[in-house]
Amino acid sequence: MKNLILTFALAFTTIGLLAQEKTGKNITVTIDHIQNNNGKVLVSLHTNETFMKGPGVQNLESKIEDGKVVLNFENVPSGEYAILVLHDENENGKMDFESNGMPIESYGMSGNEMSMGPPIFSSAKFSLTNDDLKFNIRF
Repeated sequence: MKNLILTFALAFTTIGLLAQEKTGKNITVTIDHIQNNNGKVLVSLHTNETFMKGPGVQNLESKIEDGKVVLNFENVPSGEYAILVLHDENENGKMDFESNGMPIESYGMSGNEMSMGPPIFSSAKFSLTNDDLKFNIRF
């Protein structure tokens, strides 16, 4: 009898887990034409509150193969976001700078606007609503 009850409980739990609906969308980020395969690429998904202030709401990293990386943010709720990308060649987990403040490592952002000075949210932002999104970000 105990085994029968345990079997039913397990079956209902499994059905409940399978029936859970995905609540967010996916964002696929492709970075190609990377200068070399050294280090890794760091990609972070930001809201206006987290942009340029630390870790994003989701953070991913990948080794580089043949000058290309494809990463997926999964189950992202609707809202306004921006993506920041860094080619962390020396794998120290941060952007490195020259003594004059210029970045040593390549970087990019959604919107692909690369002006002088640090990235700004309004130039990189996008809205995630009903559909999955795909971005090709360049350095």
